[in-house]
Amino acid sequence: MFDKILIANRGEIACRVIRTARKLGIRTVAVYSDADANALHVSMADEAVHIGGSPSKESYLLADRVLDAAKLTGAQAVHPGYGFLSENAAFSEACKSNDIVFIGPPVGAIESMGSKSAAKQIMEKAGVPLVPGYHGDDQSPAILKQHADAMGYPVLLKATAGGGGKGMREVWKSEDFDEALEAAKRESLSSFGDDRMLVEKYLTQPRHVEIQVFCDQAGNGVYLFERDCSVQRRHQKVIEEAPAPGMNPMVRAAMGDAALLAAKAINYEGAGTVEFLLDKDDTFFFMEMNTRLQVEHPVTEMITGQDLVEWQLRVAAGQDLPLTQEQLQINGHSFEARIYAEDPDNDFLPVTGTLSYLQPPEESPHVRVDTGVLQGDEVSVFYDPMIAKLIVWDENRDRALSRLAEALSQYRISGMTTNVEFLYNLATAEPFRKADLDTGFIEKHRELIFHKKAEEVERYVPLATLYLILKRNQDAAALASQSADPHSPWHATNGWRSGSANVHDYPLLINGEEVTVLAEQIDASRFSLTTRGSASEVSIQLSGSLNGSGLHADIDGHRVHASVVAHDGIYSLFTQDAAVQFSVIEPDCGDLDDEAAAGFTAPMTGTIVALPVEAGTPVKKDQAIVIMEAMKMEHTIRAPADGTVVEFYCQPGDLVDGGAELVNFEAAKSESKADSE
Repeated sequence: MFDKILIANRGEIACRVIRTARKLGIRTVAVYSDADANALHVSMADEAVHIGGSPSKESYLLADRVLDAAKLTGAQAVHPGYGFLSENAAFSEACKSNDIVFIGPPVGAIESMGSKSAAKQIMEKAGVPLVPGYHGDDQSPAILKQHADAMGYPVLLKATAGGGGKGMREVWKSEDFDEALEAAKRESLSSFGDDRMLVEKYLTQPRHVEIQVFCDQAGNGVYLFERDCSVQRRHQKVIEEAPAPGMNPMVRAAMGDAALLAAKAINYEGAGTVEFLLDKDDTFFFMEMNTRLQVEHPVTEMITGQDLVEWQLRVAAGQDLPLTQEQLQINGHSFEARIYAEDPDNDFLPVTGTLSYLQPPEESPHVRVDTGVLQGDEVSVFYDPMIAKLIVWDENRDRALSRLAEALSQYRISGMTTNVEFLYNLATAEPFRKADLDTGFIEKHRELIFHKKAEEVERYVPLATLYLILKRNQDAAALASQSADPHSPWHATNGWRSGSANVHDYPLLINGEEVTVLAEQIDASRFSLTTRGSASEVSIQLSGSLNGSGLHADIDGHRVHASVVAHDGIYSLFTQDAAVQFSVIEPDCGDLDDEAAAGFTAPMTGTIVALPVEAGTPVKKDQAIVIMEAMKMEHTIRAPADGTVVEFYCQPGDLVDGGAELVNFEAAKSESKADSE
């Protein structure tokens, strides 16, 4: 076994590998960029080496610097994690040339599966079933479009060197093909340095099921059953589970055998994942093989009781697989939910910011949290916005799903928008509970998952108002205690007024809904609220206490416990079943510069990739105007109507802040209006 390994990655996977290495008595070396100087994986490792600037292309993607760090520290092996250099054949070859073990498959296997087109040709020869499509070498746009037109729409464009939904576009009609192809090629080139494409028939209601395989250097191979990864947005997984619900044991065995057939066709070693599309009639088709550990590997660990990183290290050190196929068994059910810094209500756009408050659920044999961040850390524009992976396990799917919902309700994050509430809504949706799954699940059940009824918002108005009243009283009491006359009536918080009631007006913004609250203080601890919102007017009585962030309320006899965290004028209210953001609406003093609002603003902090039109050019509605990229995702800003791009305030390569003005756009006048003038 190795004495010391270097982890050529960052974040939660680096921390994950360090934990297993520490368990085995193996010393670890971390590498880090400027942005990660104070990151958790750096502090956890025994040693750490700085390898460059914040952008991954200036640090984590520089193979030479990673290898220099390994040689500097005397690391015998490199674990690549996932992403970055994990499926880079040249890096694997460079490790071999420097007598450093690459903890992954042989170079030939990476090369074989590195191109989706080549992989499908190999799988076809091996007898693994394939989705109909074009995987040829001729990459001319006309040929790609010709094949798409011939097989019929919808089709799926996929980067041959890609993964994780990058360089992938659904195309639903022929006239959209050219623009989708350009975007997919551009994103693929940016992410993988390769813009080659394949075109496949897009199956509209498949399940995404993948098989975990493992092979050793002696030629032994096993599959550790399957994971269902059907619930996705932008072809990126959101919640994964193992085993796949409702899986026919005969189909499981057939998929497992096909996955091993795929692995043996390329003389595979180590951990790999063979991904399939599973149709309703139990037919399945090979999609791709990932020659690395997957993000969702923990659910497989939970149902098998095996540490897959330990398996990787043992196989890379030349040891045989720890278990045979007959010794592997499925025990219980497991889910993984990916906690992201993103805004589900804004097309899942990634967000940046500081984790001003971070309280994950308590870990136990049933609950596991894999993360690479701590409270106070920054989620930056340079890397993937995943905060953590929440993994749960129990004896069956229903109980594991209850564990997931409970753990999500206990996951508390403040300082930025996250997808925690979205995940909770998804996990508690009836179709998900019934395992009615396919890759279009989120779109199909959008109204159910994204529900935000006015009456649900109003449930939290009393708690928000009570917190503001009690916090105001606490602050007043603290100020009084520091004064020369703490017993002065000017410091009193008992609600007394000469000849009038003590009424305060609270204009609140709660989860995007404006609500006005009139709060009358009856005495030091009791209040009467009249809530006026867009839907109804309600009067209630409440009382309570505030201890730090802990809020205890009695609302018309209903006792509720919550916690509230403040950050830059925004309050995060956490209850057992929801996380709500609220703020006090400040008086509108008018816009000091109305002209500054003219134009388009950046929806997120990111880099300008391209300006498809020139200033002064007339454009049509929905035509692409600005293309920007952040956190490995490309976003296109389109014209809201026919008009003219008067001026750009940015250029390709510029790093712009979220909210920055990008374009001065002038909408075209209608003919009737022009004629009247």
